[in-house]
Amino acid sequence: MATGRVVIDVERCKGCELCREACPPDVLALADDLNAKGYRPVILLDPMHECTGCALCATVCPDGCITVYRDNAPVKDAHASSHETKHKTGSPTPETSNNREVISHA
Repeated sequence: MATGRVVIDVERCKGCELCREACPPDVLALADDLNAKGYRPVILLDPMHECTGCALCATVCPDGCITVYRDNAPVKDAHASSHETKHKTGSPTPETSNNREVISHA
């Protein structure tokens, strides 16, 4: 199963909670502290690593505050894996370096 990581720009978040409603594993919560604008931003609370990286939270965020990273499943053929994550120059792409890809961001 894929795992993901959500990065939230808490200073831009207004705490509308649309992302919380869209999150299937329910790993987003409102922070206890306020941001500089006086809002309670959403934070990732995922101690069991249940985030799948589906990016539904980032899709519904009206302010584009959320970036989602999804861990790619390991590929059995090491040659195929290194071939898929390289540009023509031979360097890893930023979207897939370290076997992780950016699914959605602001």
